[in-house]
Parts: sequence; C-alpha cells; structure tokens
Amino acid sequence: MSSGTSVALIGAGSMGRQISLQLAAHGSHVILVDPDESARDRARTYIRDTGRALADTGVLNRAAETAIDNMRFVDRYEGQLSDCWLVLEAVPERMELKRELFARLSDEVDEQTILATNSSSFRSGLLADVTSHPERLMNIHFLNHPWMRPAVELMTSGFTDEAHLGSVYSFLRQSGLYPVIVQGESTGFLFNRIWRAVKKESLKVVAAGHGTAEDIDRFWCMSTGLKMGPFAMMDRVGLDVVLDIERHYASESGDPNDKPPEMLEEMVARGELGVKSGRGFYQYPGPSFEHPDWPYDK
Repeated sequence: MSSGTSVALIGAGSMGRQISLQLAAHGSHVILVDPDESARDRARTYIRDTGRALADTGVLNRAAETAIDNMRFVDRYEGQLSDCWLVLEAVPERMELKRELFARLSDEVDEQTILATNSSSFRSGLLADVTSHPERLMNIHFLNHPWMRPAVELMTSGFTDEAHLGSVYSFLRQSGLYPVIVQGESTGFLFNRIWRAVKKESLKVVAAGHGTAEDIDRFWCMSTGLKMGPFAMMDRVGLDVVLDIERHYASESGDPNDKPPEMLEEMVARGELGVKSGRGFYQYPGPSFEHPDWPYDK
C-alpha cells in the first residue's frame, strides 16, 4: 500500500458520490474529482443531505452526518493525488474514455498507488497495457446505494498482486462493505454476468412482441418476491449505460446474437434513458425501490 492516506474518486456522478459517501462515513479522507462544477455542486448537496438522512434513520453510522467534512471536491486530478493510496474511477461506461483516463492517471500517481475501475462489466485487464504498474490495477465494482447493497466485487487485471487485492479487501470490510474476490477474469464479473443473461432475454422477449415490460416485471416480482423487475432495474441503471455494456459484450464475443436489440438503440437515440431522463420503459416519477407494495400499479 502507498504511504498515502486518502482515496480519490474520479467522477462525481451517481456512483462516484455514493461511493464517496460510504467511504467518508467510515473514516476515509476522500477526494472527489470532476471537471464539471455543477456535477461537483450536486454531489456536495447529495452527500451532505443523504448523509444526514441515513444517519438519522440508522441506515449508516452517525459519522455519515458529517461525512462531507472528510471530503475535498476538486476540478482536476493533476497535482491532487500525491496523498492517495487508492484511486478509483467512476466515469461513464465507455472503454476509450477509461483507457485515456488510466493512461494519464498512471503518470500522475505514486508508483505505490492502487488504480481501480468501478466498471460494471469491463475487465480491468483491458486497461493493463496503458498503465505503468498493472500489478496495482484491479476492478472494484460497487452496487448502487452501497449502504443498502454492500456487496463489492474485486477482480484481478490478470497481473494484480494478491497482496493488493488483500489490502483492498480489508479496507472495504472496514468501510462497512462485503467484498467478494472473483476467481480469474470474467467480463461482467459475478453478478452482472448472471444479470446480463436475465436482461438480454427480457429485452429479446419485449422486442419480439411476446410480452410487455410491465408484465415481465410483474411476473418477476411475484415469482421472486423482489420489489423491482428487470426493466425497472435497467431504467434505474440508465439505458445508455445498458446499451454501452451490451455493445461491449457484442464486440468482445463477435457473436451476432449478442447485438443489442434495435428497440434499445432507438430508445437511447430518442433520449429515453430511464430515471435520469424521466422516461425509459416507465414514465418517472414511477417505480420506487423502497416502495412496500407492488410498484407498477397506477
């Protein structure tokens, strides 16, 4: 581990600010980096307000109320990462963007610093050739709302030193999380590899006209006891993110059957991205993850 004591998050979007809150509430000094001032302002407000609410309800510890005091918000990473033992990216799910970022980060950080990607499907091994120390490169995949869904997937880049995986594993446990180390390299890791099969078939069924998103979600929730079906889950993730991931699977496999359905391409082209745009498979405000009853009844 580097002699640094801070953790940096690159990207102040949904995942960047959620991860920052979780880590800061458990004592980490967090640097949140984003060139967009409005994104930093939204993240600052979210972390302050959500931290207080989660502390008041007991979902997170009382330190969450003042987690923002453990944070710095900056507009660039250049010259800001010298005290970081871990740098984690949470930028959009586009491989060319991640490769450019990691090439630059590799020149910016201490040679002892661990670099990690929060990609939901891309193997960190695809970034190994642009980093100076691939033995310090890994996947650390958090789920949305980590205080409610605390599982985290750790995965090697194919070169990662086992000692560094162990250090991060211990750090995550101390941060109120439950890490699982993926054995070997796997596109989609554990959860998303299995979730991808459900998502892919759900999209194919609707695209073929065999059922509606609402009916599939209804059957899913009734048969599993869960409160959210695959289409509501895709809306929450963002259909642009879903599309980027599906394109990656298709490019990696070369299988024509992995090509994303035109329906999904057309929805994203129309700006129907799910919760964040107000419309996807559902109109929002709409299904709520926390809703105690069936969330799709009008």
